[in-house]
Amino acid sequence: MRPGRCTRHGPWRWIPLVALIPLLFDPPGALAQAGSTTDTDLPAMIPIFPLPDVTLFPNVRRPFHVFEPRYRAMVADALEGDRIIGMVHLEPGYEADYQGRPPVYAVGCAGVIVGSERLPDGRYNIVLEGLTRFRIVSEDESRPYRLARVESLEETLAAEDRPVLEERRRQLEEALSDLFPGADLPLSQLSDVEIVDELSLTLPLAPARRQELLEADGPLARASRLIGLLRGSVQAARQARKNGAPVE
Repeated sequence: MRPGRCTRHGPWRWIPLVALIPLLFDPPGALAQAGSTTDTDLPAMIPIFPLPDVTLFPNVRRPFHVFEPRYRAMVADALEGDRIIGMVHLEPGYEADYQGRPPVYAVGCAGVIVGSERLPDGRYNIVLEGLTRFRIVSEDESRPYRLARVESLEETLAAEDRPVLEERRRQLEEALSDLFPGADLPLSQLSDVEIVDELSLTLPLAPARRQELLEADGPLARASRLIGLLRGSVQAARQARKNGAPVE
């Protein structure tokens, strides 16, 4: 299993959307809690944690299990410093050079460690809270783990866009109800921006689709893309039922 990767068989295995949303808001009780920061101005240089199928979005929390030595060192250094780690997706074809520095997508999301547990053998369980997106400008190879010079990608929402986002939220909830009929989705506690980022993180999407959502220019564009993906899934499910095929 790759370091920090969330798998069906690992301690942070994939679980259904209905169960995952509360988990992300309340990190595991065994983790030592630390104060979060609301400052989205990133340092010029941050460690980056590249994974093939796991990412992070602003405004949400995600647990990670970290066991590869170079990324244990990354977490230890982050805990002694500003606690910031940048999550990035590996580009396809990374397998041939996984232990080296294979190419990653330029846009990622920085998170702050809000919960951490160091295990007796040196592995870590951590919870990251998404702060802001960033773009990689260059990399520094002075550490065993990867460091990148980055620039923040702020996500602003103009006052005139807020009613539009509110309508997008209604459309998202409608599409979710069509896709998960009868499910009691605990979404009322979320703001319009938070629901977009939560769904971007928790819906079972292909890594490439999730990367497209991360690269979208703000929550309004991300919401529109999510609606398209959900409606496409609803149509596919309806067609499968019409054809008599089982729907997972």
